[in-house]
Amino acid sequence: MSAMRKALLGTALAAAVVLGAGESARAVGGGEAAAGEATGFETAGFEAAGSEADLAHHGHVSLWEGRLGVWLVSENHGPADVSRATVRLAFSEPLAGGQELPPSCLWGSDRVVVCRTAELRAAGAIGELALDLRTAGSPDEMTVDISTVWTDGTTDGNPGNDRHRVLVLATGDPYVF
Repeated sequence: MSAMRKALLGTALAAAVVLGAGESARAVGGGEAAAGEATGFETAGFEAAGSEADLAHHGHVSLWEGRLGVWLVSENHGPADVSRATVRLAFSEPLAGGQELPPSCLWGSDRVVVCRTAELRAAGAIGELALDLRTAGSPDEMTVDISTVWTDGTTDGNPGNDRHRVLVLATGDPYVF
């Protein structure tokens, strides 16, 4: 893995850990803090996220003869803009090595691809991603987990529409999420 890819993946994972720590601090504090009330998160050298967005990922996945197609649309229902987000695609079966990914994506492992979105403006901005991948073998089925792992400092009060688990059968049919 090139040094640039390692650095980008490390940045995305570190951001996910920081955001997760913020959610843990909020949960320990008993919910949302009142305006101006310290949550304990700020004392760690970080400021609480000041804006909220509502990211959603939808699309379809197809599996056939050792090939996997993923078409993903990312949207922001607002109210705040998101300068970029990171989407994690995790596969239950390994993918073949040596495949090129789009410039916005990195390999996390032989079963994980991490991709950044473009800027997603509030109220419906759309970013699209298409992947044509080969599996390591010819599985009869596999699951694909789609989730947002980083949102550039915004929070998402409705994370249910940006996390999906899709069972895909090797029929060539599109399985919609």
